[in-house]
Amino acid sequence: MANGSRAINHGEGREALLRATVHVVAQKGLRGLTFRAVAAEAGVNNTLIAHHFGTRDKLLAAALEWSGERSIAGADLAEYATDADSFRAALVQNVLSDVDVAVFQFEMILESSRRPELQDAVRSLYSRYVAALAAGRERLGAPASEPLNLALFAALDGLMVQYISRSITAEQFEEAVVALGIAVTSASQVVASP
Repeated sequence: MANGSRAINHGEGREALLRATVHVVAQKGLRGLTFRAVAAEAGVNNTLIAHHFGTRDKLLAAALEWSGERSIAGADLAEYATDADSFRAALVQNVLSDVDVAVFQFEMILESSRRPELQDAVRSLYSRYVAALAAGRERLGAPASEPLNLALFAALDGLMVQYISRSITAEQFEEAVVALGIAVTSASQVVASP
């Protein structure tokens, strides 16, 4: 195929384009997102983008949905649900394993402040993340608390922004997650005691 394009097996094209979109936005920002850049990153002809998505906005919406599903599926920490230390370690590993996804999502979150048509997708992304965190906490025996789940996710979100901006190291990120878990556990024990 011309222009470095490669043959894609049926069903792989859409996934390759979504992965490439996340990577291009993570590396170049939304201003650097072009069909040509995505096609080059995916190793396909750029007509495949129009075939699967039609427009840039539909490509971005699909990539946001895909990245959220990927992150949440990767963070299914059910096997660690009986051990808080293992749960925190697995959570840190998951968060740090695909920084492009986080950068892409933060780009989209910021863009939604300028483009109201993206706000529903961003709200949905955050709702799914908070629900996944709540489910993990409940499996650990933590009491249900929507405000606390929102606050915990906001803390994790803020730590991730600090990490991807290189304001803190991966080690500092991990230490902060552990400290956050200890603080929440201690506070819960104080509230639960008579």
